[in-house]
Amino acid sequence: MEERQAARDLAAAEALAARLARLSDEVPGSDAEPTGTGTRYARSGDFSIAYQAVGSGRDVVLVPGSLSHIELGWETPAAAAMYRRLSACTRMIAFDKRGTGLSDRGSTLPTLEERMDDVRAVMDAAGTERAAVIGVSEGGPMALLFAATYPERVSALVLWCTFARLGWAPDYPIGVDLDAGEAFCAQIEKTWGYGRVWPLISVHDAPDDEAMRQHLARFERAAATPSMAAAMNRFGLRVDARQALSSISAPTLVIHRTEDPLVPAVHGRYLADHIRDARYVEFPGAFHFSATGKDEEVLDEIEEFLTGSRPAAPIDRVLKTVLFTDIAKSTERAAQIGDRRWRELLDAHDAAVRHELERYGGVEVKTTGDGFLASFDGPARAIRCAQAITSRARAIGLEVRAGLHSGECEIRGDDIAGLTVHIAARVIGLADPGQILVTSTVRDLVAGSDLAFDARGRHALKGVPGEWELLAVRNL
Repeated sequence: MEERQAARDLAAAEALAARLARLSDEVPGSDAEPTGTGTRYARSGDFSIAYQAVGSGRDVVLVPGSLSHIELGWETPAAAAMYRRLSACTRMIAFDKRGTGLSDRGSTLPTLEERMDDVRAVMDAAGTERAAVIGVSEGGPMALLFAATYPERVSALVLWCTFARLGWAPDYPIGVDLDAGEAFCAQIEKTWGYGRVWPLISVHDAPDDEAMRQHLARFERAAATPSMAAAMNRFGLRVDARQALSSISAPTLVIHRTEDPLVPAVHGRYLADHIRDARYVEFPGAFHFSATGKDEEVLDEIEEFLTGSRPAAPIDRVLKTVLFTDIAKSTERAAQIGDRRWRELLDAHDAAVRHELERYGGVEVKTTGDGFLASFDGPARAIRCAQAITSRARAIGLEVRAGLHSGECEIRGDDIAGLTVHIAARVIGLADPGQILVTSTVRDLVAGSDLAFDARGRHALKGVPGEWELLAVRNL
């Protein structure tokens, strides 16, 4: 019996060894594409450093502040804004410093030299020899030292709301009081993990609601333990990288907020004064980073510095000619011919309108029951489209009226809004069946064309200041 048991044990061991061998063959190599979040690990000594490389273009290494979590960061205000913008215009390489986030924790706080080793390991793993480096908040001192120590690996340097030294010293009287800073770090350790600290040290304008508090509490717990969170902030309070400033040769951009409550702007000015040819840009604002989109102007500045161009301003107001149409006396006609025949007639009308809109370059904004709202780049095309619509409607036994006005419109996704739309809606309300009524603005814009108009007097339009001169487009 013992021999049989030994044989079974041997067979089980051999089966396990064969299974492990197969599993080893199936494990992807370091060059395999990551799945899910895209998080990879770089080996730095005995530590694994979590990082992501997202986007395309110039390589940019983002050195985070005291604490981070590269996966939850995509869901966290301020960090998410940085990630999205940088990865849209560059190849952003973001990582969690050892001791935080998804990187190995360790039992002691890493030194600046160890942090620099981690950056080199991440750059090597990401396949980049040289990159722009962005040092954010507490990540600034290490970014400074890295740029001075490894100039061949740094193509540019961005320092955002950061410092070379934060704490007071006899030769640095602009520093913050060390006792007050220590008391704050002690408070961090007591309250960390409940979503109360992160709004104080990073996103001061985060929405104060239960959902955000729950998310920030989860972020705090995932980013670090209470003791490590306090230790990281103590490190930021006492680190001194001033000796590196004169050795930095990379083009440098320093950005700060005028009333930053965490890192006063005087620290940013000090950096710019002591780094050769550094460019300093100060933005108004009494916050460190924004949870409500106020950092877009900073990210514009960074994008221009890194890529040579700013993103195009979003187009939210444009000049358009707005056309409203509707079927005159539609209720009476529907009652006269019955629901089924009315639906068939309405379908034919809608198809005819859409055909003419496509023909004349109009954009259907929406239907209005028995009519349409459309926009055009030019008023002449809008009028000719209205003429074609009324003509085709008449051919199927319907009388369509139209109202037009040209002016600035507010773009809201696929919709348009603003006073121009309101005026055009009031104009159509004054049109007779089969008539195309326009404002004098439209008439003036088509001067020199073969379009003709008949005056229809001046009218007060409900909700619109003043009186408006209206004109009827002369029939073809």
